Amino acid sequence: MTPAGAWTKAFAALLAAAIVIPVLAVAPLAFSEQSFLQLPPQDWSVRWWGVFFGDASWIRALLTSLEVAALSCLLSVTTGTSAALGLLRLGPRMRALATGLFLGPMVAPVIVLAVGLYALARSLGLVGSTIGLVLAHTMLALPYVVLNVGVSVAGLDPRLALAASGLGASPWRVFRTVTLPSILPGMLGGGIFAFVTSFDEVVLAVFLAGPSVKTLPVRIWEEVRVEYTPVVAVAATIMIILAVIGSAMGRLVTRRTA
Repeated sequence: MTPAGAWTKAFAALLAAAIVIPVLAVAPLAFSEQSFLQLPPQDWSVRWWGVFFGDASWIRALLTSLEVAALSCLLSVTTGTSAALGLLRLGPRMRALATGLFLGPMVAPVIVLAVGLYALARSLGLVGSTIGLVLAHTMLALPYVVLNVGVSVAGLDPRLALAASGLGASPWRVFRTVTLPSILPGMLGGGIFAFVTSFDEVVLAVFLAGPSVKTLPVRIWEEVRVEYTPVVAVAATIMIILAVIGSAMGRLVTRRTA
């Protein structure tokens, strides 16, 4: 390894540590005995885990987050896969334009999207509803599915579908037996990223959530504004665990695809 390469890797490792270590510092706070946050805790306990799982509002927020993330994942995978397959049939200019539209939510500021979606959802009566949250999170997660499935579609040999059609297979049978197995890793990877994106989203959820429909990030945000106790660290730790599991699964799928 050249000296320049070693310095580059060392700088990347320091940058990653600066980002990850403050996030991981939340975990020890979840096992504190005190009613205030102190790092490291003076006494260790699982007291606040019992408070979290004994509070119906926290459990309801966790279940709502899982429900919204699962529905957003399913909807974004279905829509994103159709979009990735459709982009393949467009000309170069139209494909570039359509791809830019699908990837727009990745580059646009989330607060701008939140304000626009809030105005639209309010006119449709979707503020404070699960459907409104699912549709908003699907918009954010859709680019990840289009990108992942698009990579799989780009590597698909079109002669396989032509050969299947020439042998008398119907379009649905060609998709089910030839196209779907080839793009399935991309669909799985995109679905995992979509789930994690939806589960961790807070800005859109703050705008679109209601008294009876709150995701876990919104519940954390409300708790921090009122009383910052270690139960917030418990909720954050659960989110970190689920995000790490999702990222590891996405990495595994990516490696298998490669």
